[in-house]
Amino acid sequence: MLDFPRWKIASILGLLACLMALAIPSFFPEDQTKAWGWIPHPRVNLGLDLAGGSYLLLEADTADLAKTRIGTMRDQIQSEMSRAPAIDIGDIATDNGKISFMLRDVTKVDAARERLNKLTAGAGLTGQRDWDLNVVDSSRVVMTPTQAGFDQTLNQAMGDATEVVRKRIDELGTKEPTIVRQGNDRIVVQVPGLQNPQALKELLGQTAKLEFKMVDETPVDPAQAAKGIVPLGDQILPYVEGGPGATIMVKRQAILTGDQLVTASQGFKQDDNSPIVNFTFNSEGGKKFARITQTNIGKRFAVILDDKVISAPSINTEILGGSGYIEGRFTVASANQLAIALRSGKLTIPLKVVEERTVGPDLGADSIHAGVLACTIAVIAVMIFMFVTYGRFGFYANLAVIINVVVIVGVLALLNSTLTLPGIAGFVLTVGTAVDANVLINERIREERRRGRSVLQSVELGYKEASRTIFEANVTHAISAIIMLLMGSGPIRGFAIVLLIGIGTSVFTAVVFTRMLVVTWIRRARPTDMNI
Repeated sequence: MLDFPRWKIASILGLLACLMALAIPSFFPEDQTKAWGWIPHPRVNLGLDLAGGSYLLLEADTADLAKTRIGTMRDQIQSEMSRAPAIDIGDIATDNGKISFMLRDVTKVDAARERLNKLTAGAGLTGQRDWDLNVVDSSRVVMTPTQAGFDQTLNQAMGDATEVVRKRIDELGTKEPTIVRQGNDRIVVQVPGLQNPQALKELLGQTAKLEFKMVDETPVDPAQAAKGIVPLGDQILPYVEGGPGATIMVKRQAILTGDQLVTASQGFKQDDNSPIVNFTFNSEGGKKFARITQTNIGKRFAVILDDKVISAPSINTEILGGSGYIEGRFTVASANQLAIALRSGKLTIPLKVVEERTVGPDLGADSIHAGVLACTIAVIAVMIFMFVTYGRFGFYANLAVIINVVVIVGVLALLNSTLTLPGIAGFVLTVGTAVDANVLINERIREERRRGRSVLQSVELGYKEASRTIFEANVTHAISAIIMLLMGSGPIRGFAIVLLIGIGTSVFTAVVFTRMLVVTWIRRARPTDMNI
């Protein structure tokens, strides 16, 4: 029992001192801690329910994803069938969520099937393909998207969308946003401190799909164009510069996309100082852009954003360097918003806001006040009970509880965690259960004293025998907390994180730290009796 070397005491005190030092900035205003200069000042971030802010629930447009998926497959089929040796096919129809076309030469059915099979892939672990391929009436090919394939595409699109949303919000400079998926097609966004969510809604609602396509100047009958009847390989898109209701015909195949952008920033046009968005391609995109402008001088190309033609300038000369700009009817704010969206990447699936809440800072302050009050009352009540019941050993337990609370804050700050109202509930629960270990130890010491053992033997057996029970009890608590952490979301995870940290720190302070204090007292006082 008395074998407690000085290096171990120094290690325990050093570890606790470091963790408590990490907690200090969290008890001061952030503006004040920034003035501390080179001294590290991590702090616990406050969640939406404590700091106030905005809550958005985003839902994916699965119908648009299905439509995009069919359109992509249609383009792939057209490209694959035209590859030498070409297989002659009729117009590709996309009715009722299916793709169908006629083979003009029925002897090419097997060759067509072989090429089309290369465009499909397995979906999940079932072995099912993402597209079903059937040949009807010897010459009509029908491709139907499977549910397994759609689910796989949706899961990938939602994963990508979550990361894009995270990047866009980070660009706004907000602190510690919470962005998590909910179900198969929803994303929860919580941004503490943001009281006006309108700009956030506009930013997240923008797909930012940037494409460059050649304009087709072929004359078409306006009546036919209005019905969407255009030459094969073309499409009609809204034309922003042309005014309300204006449209323009462009090639369906994009010659360049925003995926090859490396930077985008808001700027001003030199001649009229109007807001624009400057962009720069990567090396591959820059070379492709130069080659396209070199071979299409005198022609027009369309700058398309989210299926709307922003501008359609003429190519007057070869554009080298891989840089350019997008002009349109921008304000400074909208140009900056577009630049952020382009830098963050396009959303592979459109998102719409289905729920919106704003939590005021006053409500958050009330929550903090109530939480701090609850913690204070809990700590004082526990400390009074422990001191009255166990005397000196109760005082040691109280000291361990105080240090435990500060250490938890330090660990949360070290992990850059966000504290929510359920997290405060975890704090209160941790304070209540932190003394469980000391109660077990002290009661075991009492029992050994009643059996007539000496002070040293009673303390040694008390810590030794109770430690096993303490360990087993906290393992069961930790298992429950881990399950909540892995399977829960939002507030449940916040509660589980604080609870897990509290379990670890409370065992350390209640067993190791108090044992160190008791050993130090016995070494110095050499008591023959004790009041416990």
